[in-house]
Amino acid sequence: MNNPLISAEQVILGLETDDRQKATRRLAETLVTTGRVTDLDGFLTDVAAREAQMATGLPGGIGIPHCRSAHVSVPSLAFGRSENGIDWGAEDGPAHLIFLIAAPEGGGEDHLAILAKLARKLMRSEFKDALRTATDPETVVDVVDREVVNA
Repeated sequence: MNNPLISAEQVILGLETDDRQKATRRLAETLVTTGRVTDLDGFLTDVAAREAQMATGLPGGIGIPHCRSAHVSVPSLAFGRSENGIDWGAEDGPAHLIFLIAAPEGGGEDHLAILAKLARKLMRSEFKDALRTATDPETVVDVVDREVVNA
């Protein structure tokens, strides 16, 4: 694949903020830096509109902000890990593993496929544990490639 879903530059292992919007901005900035998002503020507006429909926090300390946007050039994933957790709207508490899924406006199927595969893997404690204990961004990329992209 010419454009891998996630790269080490799109991983933040020390995502330390207690604010959902700031966390989303930090993750989105990695997508701008890697040339996957063309307009940071436009993309963040699209993510915020999606979040306003329904919180994207999942049980077990997971946040999955996502959207389709005209400002996304290729389907992409950014990952952040928060030691203290960030309120993502889940009933059981804050999110420690955050995945920002960005899909091009016309890429509905890609977006849904990524979301579905990721959600299935997040039911498995081995997958979450591997992400919680990863010591560097490359390890996160390897886990996501193996378990989500190439599964």
